[in-house]
Amino acid sequence: MLLSKGDLLEIRFHGRGGQGAVTAANILVGIAYRNGLWGQAFPFFGAERRGAPVTAFARIGKGRIRVRSMIREPDIVVVLDEGLIGIVDVTSGLKNGGKVIINAGSKEVAKSLLREGIKYDIYLVNATKIALDLGLVLAGWPLVNTAILGALAKILNFPFNTVEDAIIDYLGSERGKKNVLAARRAYEEVVMIE
Repeated sequence: MLLSKGDLLEIRFHGRGGQGAVTAANILVGIAYRNGLWGQAFPFFGAERRGAPVTAFARIGKGRIRVRSMIREPDIVVVLDEGLIGIVDVTSGLKNGGKVIINAGSKEVAKSLLREGIKYDIYLVNATKIALDLGLVLAGWPLVNTAILGALAKILNFPFNTVEDAIIDYLGSERGKKNVLAARRAYEEVVMIE
């Protein structure tokens, strides 16, 4: 796990309305609890509608989390839609040595995120393909949140059984089945860009 004693890990999710960024942040907190950690998740809403940029936040730590503000300097950034890159500055404030997880099918996306003097690891997983393969679609939009969450859990070194339990607890056993499969595939398929 990326946390050492007393640390707080701050994660910012960038997605579009309807992709499940807020749900992903909430389920991440459930995963954290199952691993003996504390957590909090919250969205940032403006006048969003389906397809508009959305931001959600999560904090996980080894102790009680007292800070209640937006995350401006995240340790990890999760991008649910590669189309946001260039529209939203997804790496704004990302800490040196941080991590970026992108739902993308091509490594070319990563090149646009590189910034001189700032070092961070970039991970890719094709969560859209996973969602489409499994039929996780709502109103024509692939639901990529649980797949990207599987990739994040792998990077955070969380055991997959805690991911599965948190998804089922949040979504219920019937809705959760395909979502667990999506998370499992992403957990296995996420790659770091060298």
